[in-house]
Amino acid sequence: MQECQEIAGKFRELCELCKSPAEEIKKKNNLLVVSHVDADGLTSAAIVCTALDRCGLDFQPKFFRQLDEAAMDAVADHGADLVIFTDLGSGMIQQICDRGLLAVVADHHKPAICEARPLAHINPHLVGADGATQLSGSGTSFLLARALANAPGSNDDLAALAMVGAVGDLQDMAHGHLVGINRHILEIGSLAGAVSFSRDIKLFGRQTRPVYKMLEYCQDPYLPGLSGNEDACIAFLKEVGIRLGGEKWRRWIDLSQVEKASFVTAVLRKGLRSGISNVKLERLIGEVYVLLGEQEGTELRDASEYSTLLNATARYGHAGVGLQVCMGDRDRAFSEAQRLLGQHRSNLVNGLKLVRERGITTLKSIQYFDAGDAILDTIVGIVAGMSFQMADRSRPILAFARTAEGGLKVSARGTRDLVRSGLDLADALSRCARAVGGVGGGHNVAAGATIPPQAKEEFLALMDSMVGLQLSS
Repeated sequence: MQECQEIAGKFRELCELCKSPAEEIKKKNNLLVVSHVDADGLTSAAIVCTALDRCGLDFQPKFFRQLDEAAMDAVADHGADLVIFTDLGSGMIQQICDRGLLAVVADHHKPAICEARPLAHINPHLVGADGATQLSGSGTSFLLARALANAPGSNDDLAALAMVGAVGDLQDMAHGHLVGINRHILEIGSLAGAVSFSRDIKLFGRQTRPVYKMLEYCQDPYLPGLSGNEDACIAFLKEVGIRLGGEKWRRWIDLSQVEKASFVTAVLRKGLRSGISNVKLERLIGEVYVLLGEQEGTELRDASEYSTLLNATARYGHAGVGLQVCMGDRDRAFSEAQRLLGQHRSNLVNGLKLVRERGITTLKSIQYFDAGDAILDTIVGIVAGMSFQMADRSRPILAFARTAEGGLKVSARGTRDLVRSGLDLADALSRCARAVGGVGGGHNVAAGATIPPQAKEEFLALMDSMVGLQLSS
């Protein structure tokens, strides 16, 4: 009860922080919305842009892979009356203020320690909430959009996009459901009739994938004899008595409740026989989020599939396509997003194949692989997370990839078990990148950095030492 009251208090604090900047925003016309190129960044931008559009304000969106000095120069050169940073900015407050920008920062990453103050800084960490699990960038943006509403509750439908962003940032994974301030936003969206939530299978593709494909691609937990084996998954479903379909393969949403129960029971039994712990098997079941305004059987109906579709646009330089989908385009933009999604899936498969061929190097406290220019720097972090299926889960994994500008991108991924043991990748990457002349940040379980290519070995040594200290303490 006390924890619920504390979260409610933090929710109210953040809502109060949004009121004053919302009034200032409404007085401006030449607005620039700056955001990140992932699902949380796209939904953050879409939420704010939709709110501005409903207010009749002029705005222009701009997306960046990382908010570094070059990006800050581009923002400053735009000459906007006011800049709204969403899902980034908290690590660059000093640089924002040094350029004299009138700015509102709505972010959820760990803020950098500095004396400078923008017009407004809205971040869960500033009220004692965890930005990795309790509020996403899109959630913070939703609170700002709610304050921008012309009438109370008129922007509450945007909570559905906030759920997509939170799920895209994996904020539901630690507990099997959304918690903290995210929970308040979920309830707002539910009351608005925009999103529903229930306990169901957590395997990816409930709306669009054939059931055997859901099982084949299951990696958390990894199911020996099934994960990665298409023929075995088809045989397993037949053994359970689940009809696969005729001309069209049946999806999870096509199964009856009896078939779904049989499937879950059979998978749990097989997992136990394979020696998988109950704790890991429990990850198969959790809370899922359905966007009620979207067509059933499409990627947009399920928050997890929606977020993957968005990643397939922005990470390949097509953030505008993803933004248009978020803002309601179900024709040309949606078709283009689906095409990009097919390309994205192919690239991830090829990325995993590359990691298998090149292997993963293990140090004392970390492990890593270097993709060079064979994997795009915008998706190497996703490949890193997926690589845990072949890696040591007792160490965080780092992935290196060359950027188009000639820098070296570092993406780091951990597990919730490692975080509980003291891992904080955001702190480690930020400190180690800064020590070698780079910049980094993120969350305790997932973070990124850009460093000079020649500093790779020094950076690895520093990371190995720092992660070792975190886990030993």
